[in-house]
Amino acid sequence: MTMPKLAAVAVVLHENKVLLVKRKNNPNAGLWGFPGGHVKLGETGLACAQRELLEETGVVAKSLNYLTNIDLIQHNEDGSVAFHYMLAVVPCQYLKGEPVAADDALDAAWFTTNEIQNNKIPLTTSVQEIILLSSLKI
Repeated sequence: MTMPKLAAVAVVLHENKVLLVKRKNNPNAGLWGFPGGHVKLGETGLACAQRELLEETGVVAKSLNYLTNIDLIQHNEDGSVAFHYMLAVVPCQYLKGEPVAADDALDAAWFTTNEIQNNKIPLTTSVQEIILLSSLKI
């Protein structure tokens, strides 16, 4: 990898629950995280979050703003960078739909923040941090 890749994740809160997907592909295959993926050329991070949410879960939501950015960097054993993603974290207002895993998600489901904060499910990095930020700013 020669340069960081831009991606966006959708943070959807609905009826006191958070929508997560179980990742099919690396990085973090088999772990639960926010729906999201690569920003396409000419696409905003806000539009990407909405698109990825729909593709991975079938849920429709409206992007509200940018909450924060998170660097996701993993190194190889020799210290070289295996991957580097800059994640735009996008809170989204739920509009409609029941989550059904599709595209590169193995599963999609609603979780209470208690389930997430108490490590009831295996999570990708930064999920708990994003939940804390989201509850303060959404």
